[in-house]
Amino acid sequence: MMRWIVLVLSLALLAGCYTSGKRGSERGLVIHDLGLPAERLPGTERPGILAIEVRAPLWMDSLGINYRLAYADASVLREYSRSRWAGPPGQLIEQRLLQQLDGVPSGQVRGKCLLRVEIAEFSQVFSAPAESRGMLRGRAFWLDAGRRPLAERPVAIAVPAPTADASGGVAALQESVGQLAGLLMAWERELLVGGQAKACTD
Repeated sequence: MMRWIVLVLSLALLAGCYTSGKRGSERGLVIHDLGLPAERLPGTERPGILAIEVRAPLWMDSLGINYRLAYADASVLREYSRSRWAGPPGQLIEQRLLQQLDGVPSGQVRGKCLLRVEIAEFSQVFSAPAESRGMLRGRAFWLDAGRRPLAERPVAIAVPAPTADASGGVAALQESVGQLAGLLMAWERELLVGGQAKACTD
């Protein structure tokens, strides 16, 4: 009888240790955005108001942080279970571009020109289990006051992730948006010098 009591107590103790260990290993949900508000890029002084709009596909309306295992099946879009964006990625990207390019949301005012960015991909792509990049792909458009196209160009930015997890993917995607802002700023200058964006300054 005593042996049965000892056995039952031992099993209860082991079960308690297992449960505590499992509970202790779980971490809470981590919410990410694109970092602290960004400073305006140099050279954003312009004669007119620049309206900015970011469009994204429907699957990016969720808060999931997405990744692809390109070495297994790149067509499968996966989500991290314990990490989320603070808002839909398209909105986060637009907010950051408004800060860095000194623009206004397109719905608030009708500027002389509209800078529209259509995002096609914003995810962490693994080329190997321990190697990944933050991928931002899409197209950018300059539209005049009548929303007629003035210029367009593809956008393809890949930033190596420092770690092969959600935090590394977020860091790489944060950097990709910063690079996007710099690319768009340089493109605006080119268009102004070349005369394609003359309608934006008249």
